[in-house]
Amino acid sequence: VQLQASGGGSVQAGDSLRLSCAASGGTFSDYLMAWFRQAPGKEREFVATISRNGGGTYYTVSVKGRFTISRDNAKNTLYLQMNSLKPEDTAVYYCAAGTGWNIRGPNDFAHWGQGTLVTVSS
Repeated sequence: VQLQASGGGSVQAGDSLRLSCAASGGTFSDYLMAWFRQAPGKEREFVATISRNGGGTYYTVSVKGRFTISRDNAKNTLYLQMNSLKPEDTAVYYCAAGTGWNIRGPNDFAHWGQGTLVTVSS
């Protein structure tokens, strides 16, 4: 499956953004989907994951209550709604697809989008 992330931009602290990730070339609903992010000089970190049917989600502590991951299997698209953005959310955001269960490590995901940059200024 090929993934194309979009929706990044430059915003002020407290603003919102919605990222999208369009999938093609595979059966989208076969994959557990996730968002990761990588800030300058830091390792790629897990942000959120969503189950194949969208019924289950999991978030890293720092974004819980502010970010919402969702998917539309009919449109082959993954989303990340980001509210109350903080400067520490500044990073390149990547969508990823995996075939495992309850996976959250970057090495567990075989398919990656190209990344979209989110910059949050104070």
